[in-house]
Amino acid sequence: MPHRFRRVAPALAFVLVACGGDTPDAGSGAADAPAEGPAMTAAPLPAGAEARSFLGEPLFPADLPDDVRATYEANLAQAEADLEAAPDDADALIWTGRRLAYLGRYREAIDVFTRGMELHPDDARFYRHRGHRFISVRDLDSAIADFRTAVELIRGTEDEVEPDGLPNARGIPTSTLHFNIWYHLGLAHYLQGEFEQALLAWNDCLAVSRHPDSVVATSYWLNNTLRRLGLEAEADALLADISSDMDIIESTSYLDVLLLHKGETTAEELVGPMGDDATLASTTTAYGVGMWHFVNGRRDTAFGLFEGVLDNASQWAAFGYLAAEAEVARLDAADGGPGGGAGDR
Repeated sequence: MPHRFRRVAPALAFVLVACGGDTPDAGSGAADAPAEGPAMTAAPLPAGAEARSFLGEPLFPADLPDDVRATYEANLAQAEADLEAAPDDADALIWTGRRLAYLGRYREAIDVFTRGMELHPDDARFYRHRGHRFISVRDLDSAIADFRTAVELIRGTEDEVEPDGLPNARGIPTSTLHFNIWYHLGLAHYLQGEFEQALLAWNDCLAVSRHPDSVVATSYWLNNTLRRLGLEAEADALLADISSDMDIIESTSYLDVLLLHKGETTAEELVGPMGDDATLASTTTAYGVGMWHFVNGRRDTAFGLFEGVLDNASQWAAFGYLAAEAEVARLDAADGGPGGGAGDR
C-alpha cells in the first residue's frame, strides 16, 4: 500500500516505546506498545487556525451549513448577553465557553473557561470543559492535568446530569459530570498511547455510566484499550453485556462497532461515506472498524481506514478523527516520515 504519510514536526512526533516487528494476531498478546504522546509545538499558528494536528498541520474551523451557523451564533449571542448581565456567574461562563466551542472557536472557549476557574477554582465543571477543548486543540498534557484536577474536586460529591448544549433527538441528556470527566481523561490518555492509564480511567468511567448511551460509549473505548493491551478475555467479558436491542439514542456508531467485535455484523456493512462525504458518524465508524482490523492483525487494512478518515479535515474535532490522526502520527514517527520503512505495517 502506498506510504503517503506526512513528515511530523519533531516537537509533535510520537515516540514509540517498541516499534519493531509485526502486530501479533488477536490473542497472542498486546496489539502494540504504548507510546509517549505528542508535545505541543511552540510554532505560531497561521491566522485563523485553531490548532496544529499531531502531524504538524494547521487546523481551521470547519464550515457550517448556513442554518446551523445561524442557530449557533444566536445561541452564543444569548449566552454572551447572559454573561454581560452577570459577569461572574459560573453557569453564564460555562455556556459562553460551550457556545464558542460549538462554532469551532476553541481558543476563545479555553480563555472563557480559564476565567471561570479563576473566579470559581473549586468548580469541577470548568476543568471538565477546558480539558475537553484542550483535547480539541491537541494539547493533551494540559487536558490530562485539567481532568486530574477535576477528579480531585468531585471526590465524595454527588454526580449530576450534564445538560446538553446540542440536544439529541429525544431531548434526553445521556451523560453526567463525573462520567464526562473520566471519559475525557481516558480519551486523552488513549490518544497519548498511554493505554494502561486509559484503562484505569475507562474503568472508573464505566462505574459511573448510567444511561445505555454512556455505557456503550465507554465500552467502545474500553474494548479498544483492552484489546490493544492483549486482554482479550476481559474484552470478551465486557461485550457480554452489549446487545443490539439496547435503547441507544446517540451512540449507535459505537454500538455498531462493538457488535462487529462480537461477530454480529460485518465491516462491509459498517463503513460509510469517506472523503468529502464523510460525516461524524462515518468518521467514528471508520476509525472503529480500522481498530477492529488492527487488533486482529490486519495492520495494512487498518491504516488504510485511518488514512481515509484524515481525507476529510472538516471532521478534525471528532474523536474518531483525533484517534485516527494519532495512529498515523505514531506510525509516521516510527517510520521516520515519508519514504520510511513500512516493515512494521
